[in-house]
Amino acid sequence: MRVFTMKTRILIALSLLSLCSRLQAQQARPDEPRYTSDGQFMRPDNYREWIYLSSGLGMTYAGAGTAVNALNERFDNVFVTPQAYKTFLETGTWPDKTVFVLELRSSASKGSINKGGHYQEEVVGMEVHLKDVSRFPETKWAFFEFGTSARTAQPLPPNSRCQTCHSMNGAVDQTFVQFYPTLIPVAKAKGTFKPESEK
Repeated sequence: MRVFTMKTRILIALSLLSLCSRLQAQQARPDEPRYTSDGQFMRPDNYREWIYLSSGLGMTYAGAGTAVNALNERFDNVFVTPQAYKTFLETGTWPDKTVFVLELRSSASKGSINKGGHYQEEVVGMEVHLKDVSRFPETKWAFFEFGTSARTAQPLPPNSRCQTCHSMNGAVDQTFVQFYPTLIPVAKAKGTFKPESEK
């Protein structure tokens, strides 16, 4: 049986620690964007553990004549990766690898003891807004649409309606901070908020 000296044991332990540290450094953080080998974005499953920013009900950016019927209004819930949120609080800007999830849920008004107003029901869709400068150098941001069961998605074209609207109307770096009430004062204090986005 081979007997190791104390010095050898210490060297082995240090080598194993170093190897573990290198492997951890090579692995992406769980909230960073992940892609398939053919470039599709992989749906983030833990987004409900991220930072919740806001909810909207029946929001539409089209004219009043195309507004959604009140009985079919959807809730949209917005989540962002924790590290991106922390950076935004410090700088008023979104860092590279920021991921937003817009979770779409149906609404209901009749159920259980509810007598008025609306509450959320099942997920009916999901959209992702992602900042990845190396992968999307022209626009820096990309959009992905997921159905209720889709696991991966291709980016929408750079001239898509989502990309165009966010580029023109986003309060901070192509994002709709004007609809996130807890972040508006942060962006204004840091001087990154576009005042025209509130009009």
